[in-house]
Amino acid sequence: MVSKLLLTLTCWALSTYSIAQVFDIPHQEEAPTRTLLIETVKPRALVLLFPGGGGMAGIFDNGSIKSKHTFIRSMDMWAQYGIDAVLVDTPYDLGDQKRGNLRSRKDHLTRVDEVVNFYKAKLKLPIWIFGHSMGSSTATYYANEIDQTKKNLTGIIIAGTIRTASLDDDVTLPVLAIHHQNDACSGTPVNASARIIDSRSLKLVSKLELIEGGISEGDVCQSFAYHGFNETEAEFVKRAANFILSH
Repeated sequence: MVSKLLLTLTCWALSTYSIAQVFDIPHQEEAPTRTLLIETVKPRALVLLFPGGGGMAGIFDNGSIKSKHTFIRSMDMWAQYGIDAVLVDTPYDLGDQKRGNLRSRKDHLTRVDEVVNFYKAKLKLPIWIFGHSMGSSTATYYANEIDQTKKNLTGIIIAGTIRTASLDDDVTLPVLAIHHQNDACSGTPVNASARIIDSRSLKLVSKLELIEGGISEGDVCQSFAYHGFNETEAEFVKRAANFILSH
């Protein structure tokens, strides 16, 4: 009988260093929040990945993924740094800058908290939340609302940050912002990331990383443009991983 608390749908070897599992995290009487865990040997931390756009990655029962988002293309790169990676899906469209951003909804942020609490209890690792593009608003909205005294979250990473994202002054967690130097998407200018880092107290751990190189294909706001760190994924993960492991 399927457990009401947890559904492990699939598990397979990605390499000699990691395995992948699909977990559905219950949410009241509604559709669960589906996640894909890439677990490595002797992990030192865990990163929760929230993709941009409408946030619907499309994780299937067998662990395959519909989306070709930056996070999906680089999922297997975290293991080399001893970091477990979790791709977080959503059962409904979270909107975008044109249609309206729904990531501030209580239901969405409750789901994020359920994911954080689930993996904290399961793996007992330092947890980092990483949002790209529209996902940067998930990371910042959540950080602005949580009770930091519970210490369930260790730090925040945002990349290709949307211009409306912001962090409250009382958020004291370490923050890394990553942006591609040539990001041409009007809704995600480089100064959106720089502004968040520059606005934080000098007493707090904050860093801006700019990436160059790669190629840009198609819509400048999509995942295969500079905005999506196309063909710089290894450097993208390396800089995030180094920040995580040093804090």
